Amino acid sequence: MNLIKQAHQFSQRALPKRDPNFGKPLDTSHGPILYVEGVTVSFDGFKALNNLNLYVDDGELRCIIGPNGAGKTTMMDVITGKTRPDEGSVYFGQQIDLLNLSEHQIARGGIGRKFQKPTIFEALTVYENLELATAADKRVWFTLTQSLSAEQTDRIDSVVRQIGLLSEVQRPAGLLSHGQKQWLEIGMLLMQSPRVLLVDEPVAGMTGEETERTAELLTSLAGDHSVIVVEHDMAFVRSIARQVTVLHQGSVLAEGTMDQVQNNPKVIEVYLGE
Repeated sequence: MNLIKQAHQFSQRALPKRDPNFGKPLDTSHGPILYVEGVTVSFDGFKALNNLNLYVDDGELRCIIGPNGAGKTTMMDVITGKTRPDEGSVYFGQQIDLLNLSEHQIARGGIGRKFQKPTIFEALTVYENLELATAADKRVWFTLTQSLSAEQTDRIDSVVRQIGLLSEVQRPAGLLSHGQKQWLEIGMLLMQSPRVLLVDEPVAGMTGEETERTAELLTSLAGDHSVIVVEHDMAFVRSIARQVTVLHQGSVLAEGTMDQVQNNPKVIEVYLGE
């Protein structure tokens, strides 16, 4: 019964809601797919975000770094609808105002978020987890009783190869290694065909080999998806970084290539000095 209840809760979170802009081609003709402008968030007088401006291009791989308390998690909370800002605007493409949408709408509309701790159904196989995450009708009884279409089956096959779990496809997810569980959750997000993926500390607790494979996976996703990686492991960031944004006290402190960022005196002083 717990599994059915868990699946039901998942299905309810995934239910799409009507929005006039959903289903229309996303307008990224100006380059960025994500616009965060002038965003301020205060908690009991503390500004977690302070006039934050961030622009992420369509298909870009962006790394976000910064000391604890810099605003990285709050930034992701705002983009995904978990936290409403006091000021500012957040747009997905040029026409979708994310501040007018619920968390569910944002998730179904093309922005996926992977938390540090993987959220998977450990009693189900890898294949069944991906099956449950398909982007079609998410009513729980429909999902558990209906056969997949050929297109959905092909999509699962493609994703399971992409995340490197083909040999584990019939294995219960609870028996996977920590790294494999992380890849499975990324695969579950990919089943939703997101345009933007926010990935929070993906390599925490991984072995060296798992870290390398995760770097390969995330870099392979860029282009088809915009990938935003929040990470503290600087060696990992260096291995995947194309463009790096450094947050400090809720604002952008510096932005550029990894070489530019790590040689920036302000970044060295507040973050990389040790």
